[in-house]
Amino acid sequence: MTSSAEHTPERPDGAAAPDASAAPARRGRVRARRAAVMAVPATLAAAGLAVLTAQGALGVQFAISGMPFTVTATELNGTGFAQFGGLDEMAEGSPNAGDTGGQVLVVTSVIKNATLSKLCQSVDLGGTNLVIRAGEGSQKVRASDLTTDSTELTGDAAFNNIEIGNDASTLDKAGPNGRGPKGVFSQQSDTVHIANLRQTNYATTAGVFKLPGLKLGFSGSGC
Repeated sequence: MTSSAEHTPERPDGAAAPDASAAPARRGRVRARRAAVMAVPATLAAAGLAVLTAQGALGVQFAISGMPFTVTATELNGTGFAQFGGLDEMAEGSPNAGDTGGQVLVVTSVIKNATLSKLCQSVDLGGTNLVIRAGEGSQKVRASDLTTDSTELTGDAAFNNIEIGNDASTLDKAGPNGRGPKGVFSQQSDTVHIANLRQTNYATTAGVFKLPGLKLGFSGSGC
């Protein structure tokens, strides 16, 4: 009698051949998101400048949580500005990955030296927000080698001596930390000023980050 069950092919050594359907599907999703980095512009809305990456790039060197956080400031002033696109990666098996493959397409902004007035940072923890405030008095928040990976950035922006269309590997205005991978479309300027700054970020790093008048607490609303 012939069985109606499907036959599982065997390797010559007698072991069942591995199921090849799952791994290619995941690799396909990852490749698709990397391809999106080559084709999707990330826009600095206030200035109307598009940053188009030519290849994938990691904006930070750690696994992101995958939880976005909001940053606002009434004013940002910086010297040594660079910007290019990239991909941030979540930890393997992160519950925040969803159907993204654990990757987030971001715009990486680097400022050699920055000051911010009335900084607010908040993250939605589900029903409550963790909120950090600083620089609300006479002293401003100060940062060196400030790097932010954002999916949204708005404000009223002005740049001095801006260059648009550089290869990211040749950037020199923000120092060594302000360079991206070779072949990536980028921009840089001597100075940047953004009023009414608002960002949706997935990562922030800084060499030095000074927060005068720091206040941390929970709130029903974010920034």
